Formats: sequence, C-alpha cells, structure tokens
Amino acid sequence: FPLLVIVGKFVGIGKERVRRAFVAINNQLVLAETRNVKPEKLLVLLPHCLQFHECPVRITGDVENCKACGKCRIKELVALSHKYRVSISAATGGTLARRIVMDKRPDMIIAVACDRDLTSGIQDTYPIPVFGILNKRPNGPCYDTDVDVDLVEEGLSIFLGQAPSVHQKSP
Repeated sequence: FPLLVIVGKFVGIGKERVRRAFVAINNQLVLAETRNVKPEKLLVLLPHCLQFHECPVRITGDVENCKACGKCRIKELVALSHKYRVSISAATGGTLARRIVMDKRPDMIIAVACDRDLTSGIQDTYPIPVFGILNKRPNGPCYDTDVDVDLVEEGLSIFLGQAPSVHQKSP
C-alpha cells in the first residue's frame, strides 16, 4: 500500500483516492472468496464517531448501551446485530479496534470507517477478511458521521450466506 501512495502521488492521484481504491479492491477480493460465516464468528466494527456527538451515553465498550433515541444510526445497527445474531462493537481508534478483534476472534469483519482507518484496519487484521464500508462525513471527519445501513445489512446477508452478491456504492 505505501508503494501505491507513492506511485499515486507521482502521477497526481491523491492519498484519499488511493485509499478508497484500496478498500474497493479489497472488498472485491473478499467478495470473490466469500464463504458462509457463522453469525457468532462475524464482527461488525464501527467507529465511535457514528454516535451523535451530544449523546450522554457512551457506546464504546458496549454498543448495547445505546438508548435508541434515533439521532444517529447506532440504533439501526444494533437492531441489525440482533436480527442477524452477530457481534457489534464500536472503537475510538485503531488500538481499541485491534483489541476488540483480538478479544472476539472473528473469522470475518464488516468494518465501517473512513478511508484512512479502513485502509490501516484491513492491513492490521490480515489474514482475517475485512469488508470495508466507507462512512459518510457530512460534518467533516470524526464528527457525527453516517453510514448506509442498507449496505451493512446487504453485507451481513451475503457473508452469512443469505444473499448472492453485494454492490459497494461509489465513494
């Protein structure tokens, strides 16, 4: 990956665009090798910045603490984790994300994050396959971010063996 960034810089392609391409290529490879994962071996890993910034409840450590007020997507994501019986966690950064992965020992990860965090997370967790979903940043990075919950559900259904394919939306 670092070589790709250097080559991209040399030909005028920005680091963010290279990262997004890396995530997209990784996702295609993960999809090509899709296998049925048991729900207890699939982890949905979220960034804490999906949570509404004024929420008095902290979900880092236990997403089930969410009070389901509806001001952010956490309520919907927790509901998906219940529906599909998969583990869901939120992390404040790479160190906590790596610890969650080590503790949960998943066979597969669906990760929601920005391009920078997804790129490093995909590399850090290798050989565990990571399907990356880029979050939306309407308020800038790391602040009240958003995610396409339908895409998360589509990924869950594919990796749990309930759907034929997924189509990542263009960044």
